[in-house]
Amino acid sequence: MKEKFKGKSIIITGGANGIGEGIAIAFGRLGAIVFIADVDEINGNSVVKRIEENGGRAIFFKTDVSIEGDIINLIGTVIDQVGKLDILINNAGISAFKPFLSLSTNEWDKVINTNLRSVFISSREAAKVMNNGARIINMASTRAIMSEPNSEAYAASKGGIVSITHSLAATLQPNGITVNCISPGWIQVDENEQLKETDHTQHWSNRVGKPEDIAKACIYLADPENNFINGQNIIIDGGMTRKMIYEE
Repeated sequence: MKEKFKGKSIIITGGANGIGEGIAIAFGRLGAIVFIADVDEINGNSVVKRIEENGGRAIFFKTDVSIEGDIINLIGTVIDQVGKLDILINNAGISAFKPFLSLSTNEWDKVINTNLRSVFISSREAAKVMNNGARIINMASTRAIMSEPNSEAYAASKGGIVSITHSLAATLQPNGITVNCISPGWIQVDENEQLKETDHTQHWSNRVGKPEDIAKACIYLADPENNFINGQNIIIDGGMTRKMIYEE
């Protein structure tokens, strides 16, 4: 397993923090050439350093995925540097949880452009250079299928990601490219965050999720020998979306 991704090139958008950081480190340990695309240059270079200290290879590209030109330049640079793109993980995302009646159109557009439009552009540009056996993995959310109040922009963007995933899988199947998405539930990305016991026990798995849980799913979907899962949305949430809840 250690050499499973040796020499494979992978782009991870939003790879400087949180879930993306966990994914980047996991693939770095498995021999992949990791390209971290993010606006956070400080943390991005920190992740690169951690991967290199473990004997891996990583490169940071300052990329705003809401800007089409940044994505096109990113993929062009990857091809120039290593000659191929094997795996694309569309992980970058932002949220805007605020009262619906005061959510501005500009705020809506920013979330949609960063979370959903970027998946379209990145996947389109990646598919132009990917070979048979390549993988595209999109990061959705359980909020695509269940909601709290005042999450309209985020929920719409993640629901769109689930839908574009199976559409892309249908379109790109002649190219031998599989396309799947992952919907994380509650993932603790801040190591300093203080969690209560009830935060953990309300999950059927008796714990809040970790970035490593999502990274493991990415590794499974990106496995060169795994091409029979296609167009799917894998929910990783400790059972929360299957839990029947009544207010007491």
